[in-house]
Amino acid sequence: MPGPSRTDDLVEIQQLLARYAVTITQGDIDGLLAVFTPDGTYSAFGDRYPLSEFPAMVDAAPKGLFLTGTPAIELDGDDATGTQPLCFVDHATHDMRIGYYRDTYRRTENGWRLATRAMTFIRRSGAHDSGRPHAYQPRA
Repeated sequence: MPGPSRTDDLVEIQQLLARYAVTITQGDIDGLLAVFTPDGTYSAFGDRYPLSEFPAMVDAAPKGLFLTGTPAIELDGDDATGTQPLCFVDHATHDMRIGYYRDTYRRTENGWRLATRAMTFIRRSGAHDSGRPHAYQPRA
């Protein structure tokens, strides 16, 4: 029996990223962690964080709606890379933050998972950056 097609892989990755946006919007940390590989990382604020710190980062972050666009994905066997646009709307003020994620994906025994996710913010000035260094402080 042949393996999954390119289209199957693309749809699975798109659904994975939809689960990321929905679970983080709903505050479902377990669901959010499940979209990553066990050694997955998240990069923002000038640093890279292991998955073990992600729950504290999410807890410290503003709450609101994560609106994500269709990702541009490049498949390479059991690995892939992609870029996905993001618009975050704060629930209390309706202020927005815009930017994009740069990702790497890996096919696992449980399907496609995010291996790395790096946030880039787009500023009013037009600058693209990873955020203010140390906006999040890991717990000591």
